[in-house]
Amino acid sequence: MAERARRQRLIIGAVVGVVILGYLLWFPQQHQPADVRLWTTAIYFGIAAMGLNLLTGYNGQVSIGHGAFFGIGAYTTAILVTDHGWSLVATLPVAAALAFLVGVAVGVPALRVKGLYLALVTLGLAVVFPDLTKKFVRGVGGTNLVRVPSLSLRPPEWATGFAPQPDQWGFYLSLTLALLLLAGVWLIVRGRFGRALIAVRDHEAAATTVGVDLARTKVLAFALSALYAGLAGALSVQVTGIANAEKIGTFNLSILFLVAVVLGGTATVFGPLIGGFLVVMIQDQTTKFVADPPILNCFLSGKQVLSPAIFGILLIVVMYFLPDGIVGGFRRLVHRVATRRRRVDSEPLAPVASH
Repeated sequence: MAERARRQRLIIGAVVGVVILGYLLWFPQQHQPADVRLWTTAIYFGIAAMGLNLLTGYNGQVSIGHGAFFGIGAYTTAILVTDHGWSLVATLPVAAALAFLVGVAVGVPALRVKGLYLALVTLGLAVVFPDLTKKFVRGVGGTNLVRVPSLSLRPPEWATGFAPQPDQWGFYLSLTLALLLLAGVWLIVRGRFGRALIAVRDHEAAATTVGVDLARTKVLAFALSALYAGLAGALSVQVTGIANAEKIGTFNLSILFLVAVVLGGTATVFGPLIGGFLVVMIQDQTTKFVADPPILNCFLSGKQVLSPAIFGILLIVVMYFLPDGIVGGFRRLVHRVATRRRRVDSEPLAPVASH
């Protein structure tokens, strides 16, 4: 019975996955560029959240500095494309490698702290990163803003058959990379390293007893998490056409990545992608509502400062009803339905009265 139920879940999951993938492949061909760019933003937000989930969800290390790793990827791609004539795709491995190395450099000293102290260390990274870019990056008008020429964002010749526009090319590129990185997370969490991540998160002393190298596991988790964020930053250049870093913006990105992880479901494979999509869409809708509210237009029109407040209220409501995230809530619902079904099946049938 249990094996049959497991096969049914796998079949249903496969069918749902194929339907979702088919819709995503169809989406850029039938929607406006602004909508395509919004969905691409949701995809690369999900990629950054996937990386943070490896660190925070599976390994238990809290980071609020991943906006800096995101920025490293964005600047690497923007500078290589603008100043050295690279194609955007060719910059992706370099952005990933550089973010990985910086993740190692941050992860090693972070071994001495954990919990709130680690959060403060990563917060310092988010605060310092914009100052470093202002010192070493020379962009538009002498600022740290690097603008990529629009010609560099066009799809390559071999991709024009299915993605003739830059927004379509960016969507398919981000989707392909997201699927590969999603498969990477799935393999990691089901392998030996994934078990080591969870063991360190649950009990460091017990993990050491069974032979887990704490330092190696924590540093590698930090580095892989930074790699994902760096790739997300590199993909963002295809959508925005710029690389820029401000203290408020970098910090906000770090918080939004963490919100995406919690909203989708920590220590889940698909949760961060779902959380990234929800964060981007909720932000977009609240901004539109505040800009032109359908009911309270005479009171709220133009007051963009209310958008974060509405966004925060919606998040509080969602987390109140789904404290373990979207994926966790769905799992609880499935478990409750399955338990009720087993209870009904196990109840004896009422005897039939004889006449």
